[in-house]
Amino acid sequence: MVVLLTAFGIVLLGALAQAVSGFGYALVTVPLLAATLDPRSAVVVSALTGIGVTLIAAVRERAFARWPVALALTGTALLGLPVGLLVLAYAPERLLSAVIAVVVLGCVALVWSGARIRTGPVGLGAVGVLVGVLTAATGTNGPPLVAAFHSLDYDPRTFRATIAATFAGTGLMGLGGFVATGQLHADVVRTALVALPAVPLGWWLGNRLFHRLDPAVFRRLVLVGLLGSAGVALAGLAG
Repeated sequence: MVVLLTAFGIVLLGALAQAVSGFGYALVTVPLLAATLDPRSAVVVSALTGIGVTLIAAVRERAFARWPVALALTGTALLGLPVGLLVLAYAPERLLSAVIAVVVLGCVALVWSGARIRTGPVGLGAVGVLVGVLTAATGTNGPPLVAAFHSLDYDPRTFRATIAATFAGTGLMGLGGFVATGQLHADVVRTALVALPAVPLGWWLGNRLFHRLDPAVFRRLVLVGLLGSAGVALAGLAG
């Protein structure tokens, strides 16, 4: 019961972060769930509960999304998905924890530095493949998208809408991969079902905050949230 209640609280926090920043859900939930459950279960529970957030956001914000970019990224992500599924199925748990920690810290560094990447067809294609790998292997597929969309100078509304559209497509592909490789089992499904009601509550709270934020505050909140998540990931790895 304690584990289930903890998972509920983690999902609530992740949904709130997603609504505010547009991409915080997995970066918050996966490290925290990994510390509560195990890395593989954390990835799958995060995917099961988070798909509703991204689908709702993609539909509600569809008028603000750059759909050609989202579709191109989703299409190329399919190429990287099998590699990510192999990592999830066969990598030792400690290695998975290390990858999660590195990905979260990488996202912090990218957002903090304001790093720019190539956003032409080749650059976006490479980002898409990497997103596919991370979708299945760690669930934390936001970092390369954050770098790409910052390079495209998207405003917060366009950023949130386009990344939600991309997450919706890659999330559905990831769930299909988890089903095909037998990653869905009774404990994972039970935990996801208990935590699922936290999603709309967290989204509602986060959405109210989002509409009261200016771009500077938006950026600072993203950084603070990711630093906290990175700290949890490192603590879990050290343990």
